[in-house]
Amino acid sequence: MEVAVSSPAFGSHGAIPSRFTCDGEDVSPPLSWSSIPPGAKSLVLIMEDPDAPDPAHPLMTWVHWVLYNIPPTVNGLPEGVKAGDLPNGTREGLNSWKRTGYGGPCPPVGRHRYFEKLYALDTMLPVLRQATKAALEKAMQGHIIAQGELVGTYERMR
Repeated sequence: MEVAVSSPAFGSHGAIPSRFTCDGEDVSPPLSWSSIPPGAKSLVLIMEDPDAPDPAHPLMTWVHWVLYNIPPTVNGLPEGVKAGDLPNGTREGLNSWKRTGYGGPCPPVGRHRYFEKLYALDTMLPVLRQATKAALEKAMQGHIIAQGELVGTYERMR
């Protein structure tokens, strides 16, 4: 089953406005989703850039945002959401900067793709001490009942 993920700030495969990047206010974009299956117990959101550091020669996937145990009744997140404003029960994981919270696009070279991936799970995940993307992916194994993604792009103007 596929979850529909969208943002009023940019379209699928469209340019992410600089407001949501290191060149702007570096706030999270508004996101919404639908088609969450009735059996979902929690949602996971991972925003990542598989083109780091250079789209012509990617060496790693840079993780920008990790949220888990989002209640399945929630249908999106507002622009610039802060830790204290996250839906009840939502936990933050570590991004590639080794901190929690949103870190916007800031590519060193070229146009990068940014994937906002949403997973619907048939369980609540345990509180993870080191809630990295890898730890979450391991904990999610066998529990994903639906997923979807929104892809945006960004290139810095110099």
